[in-house]
Amino acid sequence: MPLPRIPRHPEPSATGAVTIAASAEAAYGIISDPPVMTGLAEEAHGARWLGSAGAAAVGARFVGHNRRGRLRRWSTVCTVTDAEPGRRFAFEVTATPLRIPISRWEYTIEPAAGGGPGCRVTETSYLRAPVWFLPVAIAVTGVLNRPDANTTNIARTLDRLKARLESAPSPAAAAD
Repeated sequence: MPLPRIPRHPEPSATGAVTIAASAEAAYGIISDPPVMTGLAEEAHGARWLGSAGAAAVGARFVGHNRRGRLRRWSTVCTVTDAEPGRRFAFEVTATPLRIPISRWEYTIEPAAGGGPGCRVTETSYLRAPVWFLPVAIAVTGVLNRPDANTTNIARTLDRLKARLESAPSPAAAAD
């Protein structure tokens, strides 16, 4: 079976979008908090800020713990590259301990189409791993077709984000 074509950075390898009946600030609050966001993600199952970082800021780093199935586990170190409240959160991922570039993840938040209530969140991943590292990544993760896997994972993550934000009480309702 031939390997699938794998788009390379700066071309996105996977993307998805969802319109959410919540403010851009509320969406950013979850998206930019990796320990919270991993509760919505498909492969990521834990994260913690490194050093003195405790919130999203350009240059802040966090470790991400990932899993696929019952047996496959791996950790990465991520560095925040974009932190614009209510607009954009992005980070680059490196494999530990050699600090090999793996991927870039971006979340953009825009007003809902037509000026309606809520916001539109787009999640995009970019593959940054060197070609020689791809067999190692496949062996560690068990994923032969990373673009397809990430497309599926992004859709599930965004659906969970939408459900969480839309089930949360609005600030106005909480004040009543």
